[in-house]
Amino acid sequence: MRELLSWLSVGADPDAFPYETVVAELHRTGKHFIADDLLVLLDQVRAVTPQAEETRLLRDFLHVVLDKRDGRFDYQSYLGLSLLRLHDEPTDDDRVDLRRLHDRLFVHLIADALAFELAAESGATQLLPLQRPEPARVAKRYRLGLRAMSAALARQGRPAVLDPTEPAAAVAALHAMVVADQSPAERRNLLIGMLPVYLVHDEYLFIRVLQAYETTFTMLAAEVRATVDALTDGHAAVAADRLAYGRELLTAAAPLFSLLATMQPESFRTFRVYTEGASAIQSRSYKLVESLCRSPDEPRLSSAAYLSVPEVRDRVLAGQVSVEHAYHTANRLGRLREPGRALLDKRIGEFAYALTQWRQTHYRIATRMLGTRTGTGYTEGTPYLAAARSIPVFTTADNARLPT
Repeated sequence: MRELLSWLSVGADPDAFPYETVVAELHRTGKHFIADDLLVLLDQVRAVTPQAEETRLLRDFLHVVLDKRDGRFDYQSYLGLSLLRLHDEPTDDDRVDLRRLHDRLFVHLIADALAFELAAESGATQLLPLQRPEPARVAKRYRLGLRAMSAALARQGRPAVLDPTEPAAAVAALHAMVVADQSPAERRNLLIGMLPVYLVHDEYLFIRVLQAYETTFTMLAAEVRATVDALTDGHAAVAADRLAYGRELLTAAAPLFSLLATMQPESFRTFRVYTEGASAIQSRSYKLVESLCRSPDEPRLSSAAYLSVPEVRDRVLAGQVSVEHAYHTANRLGRLREPGRALLDKRIGEFAYALTQWRQTHYRIATRMLGTRTGTGYTEGTPYLAAARSIPVFTTADNARLPT
């Protein structure tokens, strides 16, 4: 509080905002239990912060921290997604750079999750002290986390440290390498993007894994959108390449579900009480990927699935072009010719299979954690996921030869 008052009194320079002090206080209590006097003070900070590009990060941070006070707590603010600086609309010129940034953030998130496990196990941190996992569970997290990062690390040209006999040492070495390469801004964004609602140890893992999946689906959205553009231009080989990369992202991220499955069910049940209002049904990146593959049928577009992401729904209603529509159009105009078309059809089928498998695994994990309970965010939980599993990624309409 003293540092925050001092910051306000000396000019409220956004570049000098005491993020570490504020986050430390949030970590001490959990976001759900922030002291009222701190919330009032942060609200005052928000009131005097001008709308300018140089204050954007501070405004985003305050928007996330004050979500419960404002009555707008949701999936986006719970995960602090605006603080991760995700982007999903690349041009051809920055495609490679966006892929690199995705891999970099993905590795940072998982490496940080494993470093927390390491620090907690060694007694080096008192952050989220409740319900610490047993050593065998932690060792399993090390192995699965390292596996989940291996593909992204390989694309970065870094050694894949996967020694199963010394997982803790491998995690320590990898984290040291990652931190040494991080910019101050990257370290700050990781810090302010970790705002658990309570004090349960496993919530750290939960948040980081979901953030990693959001990073993956944001990149997927960029690849699927680029697929639409390639099909529109009649470039079947380019479209096939984009979908192949998307499938690789989904496949490589699969170990994240195994990592999430190491979460203690009793821990999840403890902290989820304070996440009411935030649900993965509100994931914009997932709905964007789904709607870019194939425009949702009217019942789904009018359901809670899309009503919970109005900006994505508005894109669909405004005529957003999907892969399926672009494929049909290019096919009708004679732009898809062999051998590029055969490869494209193969890649479409592989992508659809990978996304369907992701849905199936998501359902299994949710069933393990939730059972028959309703989901957070006022959703029906696993019954919703069970129904969503059968939604086709693509269809075979108009004899377009799209694989099922």
